[in-house]
Amino acid sequence: MKTALVMEGGAMRGMFTCGVIDVLMRQGIAFDGAAGISAGAVFGCNFKSRQIGRPIRYNRQYCGDPRYCSIRSLIKTGDLYGADFCYRELPDRLDPFDRDAFRDNPLRFFVGATDVRTGRCVYHECTDGGEEDMKWFQASASMPMVSRPVSVSGLLLLDGGITDAVPFAYMKGLGYGRQVIVLTQPKGYRKQPARFVPILRTALRKYPAVAEAMVHRHEMYNLQMDEIDQMEASGQALVIRPPESLKIGHTEKNPDELERVYQIGIGAGRLRLQEIQNYLRGERTA
Repeated sequence: MKTALVMEGGAMRGMFTCGVIDVLMRQGIAFDGAAGISAGAVFGCNFKSRQIGRPIRYNRQYCGDPRYCSIRSLIKTGDLYGADFCYRELPDRLDPFDRDAFRDNPLRFFVGATDVRTGRCVYHECTDGGEEDMKWFQASASMPMVSRPVSVSGLLLLDGGITDAVPFAYMKGLGYGRQVIVLTQPKGYRKQPARFVPILRTALRKYPAVAEAMVHRHEMYNLQMDEIDQMEASGQALVIRPPESLKIGHTEKNPDELERVYQIGIGAGRLRLQEIQNYLRGERTA
C-alpha cells in the first residue's frame, strides 16, 4: 500500500509541521508521496529536498524583514508576503533551495491551490522546484484579501486552504491508502463561521466563487476534521497534532515564538516516532 505524508497549512503554525518533518528526515523515514496546502506546501517542500532545519532557519532570520512580510509590502506590491523576496531572492540566494535534491528524490510532491474562477481546489505535482513549482507554492499560500492571485499553468490561483484544508482525500484518490497527516490545531478544534460576511463579499467582489468558499469554509474544514477523526479511530490514518493551541500569530515577528512552536513539533515527532515507523510498516491496528 502506498504511503503519503499530508500537511495542513496555518501560516506560522506551520513551524509545528517543520519540527515534525525534521524528526522524520533525521530518522530517514520515507514516503511514496506527499501533499501540502499553503504553509504545508511552502515549508513541506523541504521534506522532498531533504533540507533539515531550513524553514525554521530562514523564518527566524527574516521574520522581521519588511521584504519578507509587512504592511509596507502589501501597500507597495499587493502582497503581504513579498513575492519576489519569498520565492526568488530567498530560495535562489539567501537560503538556497536544493533543487537538485528536490528533483532527484523519487517522492511525489503535490500542492493544492484555489482556482479563483471556479472556487475549487486544483492540484499540481511539483517535480523540479523550478519557476513553475515556485509559482504553485506561492499560489497555495496566497491568502485572500492580502495577496494578489497568482497566474500559473493557465490558471488564476489563491490559497488552497480556502477550499481543501487538508488534502487527504486527494491523496486517497491517487491510491495513497496509508497516510500520516500533520495538523496544526489540537484535537477537537473546529472552525467558527466567518465574521463580517458583507465586508468579505465586498472585498472579494471580483472573485465571487472565492468569497462563497470563504463564507462556507468552516463547514468544509469541520467536515474534514470529522472524517480525519474517523480515519484515525479506524487505523486508516496516523494523525499528528499539537497537544494544545499553538497561540502564534499568522505573521509572527518574534523568532523565539517561531522556535517555541518548532520545538513543540520536534517533541510531537519524537513522541510518535516508533508509532509512525510501525504504522508505515503496516503494523498499526485500529
